[in-house]
Amino acid sequence: MDMAILLVFPLLGLLGWSIENRIDRLNRKIARLERKIDLIVEHLGVPDEEPELTRITELACNGEKIKAIKAYRELTGEGLKESKDAVERLVTRT
Repeated sequence: MDMAILLVFPLLGLLGWSIENRIDRLNRKIARLERKIDLIVEHLGVPDEEPELTRITELACNGEKIKAIKAYRELTGEGLKESKDAVERLVTRT
C-alpha cells in the first residue's frame, strides 16, 4: 500500500506539470495569433470598436503607461510582456 502511494504522487505531479506546460504553450500561441490579428486589423484600417481600448490608449498617451498596461491586462488576461507590447502598439498607432 505504501509503495503504491509513493508511485502515485510523482505520477500525479508529472501529469500536472504536463498539463500546465501544454496550457502555457497554448496561451503563447493564442497571444501570437492575437498580435497577428491586431496587426492585420491595423493594416486594413478597421476602426477600433472597443471603448475599453480607447480608454487604455488615452491613459498611455497621457503618460500613464503603467495604468494602461494594467487595464489592458485586466481586459484581456494577457501577460505583462504581451500587454506592454500591445499598449506600445496602441500608442504608436495614434
